[in-house]
Amino acid sequence: MDSMSTLKAVCVYCGSGPGSNPKFVESARTFGRILAENGIRLVYGGGSIGLMGAIADSVIDHGGQVTGIIPDFLKAREMMFRRAQEIIVTRDMHERKRLMFERADAFVALPGGVGTLEELVEQLTWAQLGRHKKPILMANIDGFWDPLCALFDHMRAMQFIRAGLTVAPVVVNSVEEILPALRDATRYVSEGEKEMTTVEPERL
Repeated sequence: MDSMSTLKAVCVYCGSGPGSNPKFVESARTFGRILAENGIRLVYGGGSIGLMGAIADSVIDHGGQVTGIIPDFLKAREMMFRRAQEIIVTRDMHERKRLMFERADAFVALPGGVGTLEELVEQLTWAQLGRHKKPILMANIDGFWDPLCALFDHMRAMQFIRAGLTVAPVVVNSVEEILPALRDATRYVSEGEKEMTTVEPERL
């Protein structure tokens, strides 16, 4: 089976606010259109505001498929997206994140806040620990993720990220580069490796 066909659903982490830079919303809309035009399902946090709303609206507007996964307590705060073909309401954040993981073939972080950062870093942590090999990509729109990339470099220099503990997110500077980069990355991941884990997030 052609590896490119394995990219059926992409999980996108992004802000529930629009951010101060208009390029952020514009990029979310553009990536939504790209997903729809390529027949790739959006899996995301289920909100209808900020970048989350922008990307989900764009996928639907361009005839694509959306799965929103939202915890019960956030339905009002993040204004649950009602246009999605599939909405899953979970009991808590742990179940939300587990389902987002299971439903996606790859993960993309657009600009966002602490929640976006936490989801991105959790996936990098699981990958570092060998729990999954799904590609993780940072969409570095207008240099948004530069400080995090610098922090990763600093961690490497200080030998907290060392040989055998690779943290290797794919970093691109525009949303047009996302799918080609993900397809390149998924080429080296077998179906078996992708299925190898259904991560149960350990509760702290």
